[in-house]
Amino acid sequence: MAKVLIIGAGGVGRVVAHKCAQVPEVFSEIMLASRTKSKCDEIANSITTQTIKTAQVDAENTAELVALIRSFKPELVINVALPYQDLLIMDACLETGVHYLDTANYEPKDEAKFEYSWQWAYFDKFKEKELTAILGCGFDPGQTQIYTAYAAKHYFDEIHYLDIVDCNGGDHGKAFATNFNPEINIREITQNGKYWKNDAWVETKPHEIMRPLTYPNIGVRNSYLMYHEELESLVKNFPTLKQARFWMTFSDEYLTHLRVIQNIGMASIEPIMYKGVEIVPLQFLKETLPKPETLGENYTGETSIGCRIKGVKNGKSKTIYIWNNCSHQAAFDETGAQGVSYTTGVPAMLGALMLITGKWKKPGVFNVEEFNPDPFMEKIGTYGLPWEIKENIDLEFEY
Repeated sequence: MAKVLIIGAGGVGRVVAHKCAQVPEVFSEIMLASRTKSKCDEIANSITTQTIKTAQVDAENTAELVALIRSFKPELVINVALPYQDLLIMDACLETGVHYLDTANYEPKDEAKFEYSWQWAYFDKFKEKELTAILGCGFDPGQTQIYTAYAAKHYFDEIHYLDIVDCNGGDHGKAFATNFNPEINIREITQNGKYWKNDAWVETKPHEIMRPLTYPNIGVRNSYLMYHEELESLVKNFPTLKQARFWMTFSDEYLTHLRVIQNIGMASIEPIMYKGVEIVPLQFLKETLPKPETLGENYTGETSIGCRIKGVKNGKSKTIYIWNNCSHQAAFDETGAQGVSYTTGVPAMLGALMLITGKWKKPGVFNVEEFNPDPFMEKIGTYGLPWEIKENIDLEFEY
């Protein structure tokens, strides 16, 4: 039906390529491109259901991107490269008249700050060219927003309280490793926390607020309030929200390593001189840590990510909990990637399918909750991320 170009050959790129290849009736031709073509070739060789083309491209070079897109002529670019490359790839899509989808919002390379304003500013450009840009179509951001939209549509007249809860109950056996790009991950989790309350943002110190929460099939885990990008779009698109928060689990050992990394300056993004060469400490640290795409083989346990929502229906208070649990081992057996990459890559593939088949296609730049959640929710279990929902249960929060 359509050609698709995937940019990025990390763990998420591997999953997206595998999942697209499973739907040849929609993704008739697939190209995987990254700075290192050998990584693309390795992924392509692991896929037996469809031939995957590969290419080398520097995602920070718009001219290279434009040349590759014009050569391959895809209908859609799936961007699973680094967040600070988003705008460059969007520029290339505009220049070549191609639709766009990503899994994480833009952040500048020289500042640990992520927000949607830079990408939302592209709305008129995409609308004028009758192109669709879908932002944040991973799990969180992504599927959590679709869960929220689905709940708002089918279970509530108004949603008032939203807590997105993200638990990795797995064990990769490493002393310290991050489940996606270490540079982006450490920048994200060392920032101040922030949550929405009574029409304003409330800022907290990193990991200042903790709650022990119970996750299905996993049990109780210490969960820390932090800021996550989907909150920015959710409070905009669901103005009845009185409070919106994001929680993520971290072990004591992980937080101890993180504090040491910060205390010795290795989390810094400020350049320093080392033997006459300018380096960024966090980028150097990234090269010494285990690659996220190598963690899958010995990864045990599962992830559990979902939304705990309170609101009103027919004048009465109502709660729901909607979530997915994903086995690291099952993800690895299917795609060669661990569960965190899997839960990001599967929604990206399905979002691309929604666009290509016309179910999520309108001119402009949109977050996923601005589309009809029903066709996505009907299919996501089929493609590997089944969801569960419980009504009127204790959400473990006081509102």
